[in-house]
Amino acid sequence: MVAEAGSGDDRHRLIAVYQGIVLSAARRALRPLAPGEIDYVLSRYESGTVILRPLRDGYYVVVALGPGSDVGSGLLRSAAAQARMNEAM
Repeated sequence: MVAEAGSGDDRHRLIAVYQGIVLSAARRALRPLAPGEIDYVLSRYESGTVILRPLRDGYYVVVALGPGSDVGSGLLRSAAAQARMNEAM
């Protein structure tokens, strides 16, 4: 299930679903190398940047930034949102 805020279109839902697949693959790949949880995954593309933040119980939050956006601010704000969401769960 994908819940979204902002512009609601199929492209954003597909990005969110794809990020769930990326998170699962990264966890499998990193499991033998390092115990612990992934804090975030940052993916940069010509059309923008995607920040993926894992949450408790298998949930995750995705922040899609347009080209030229302040990625540092996105990382800081998404970290704060991640902490608040995890506390609320």
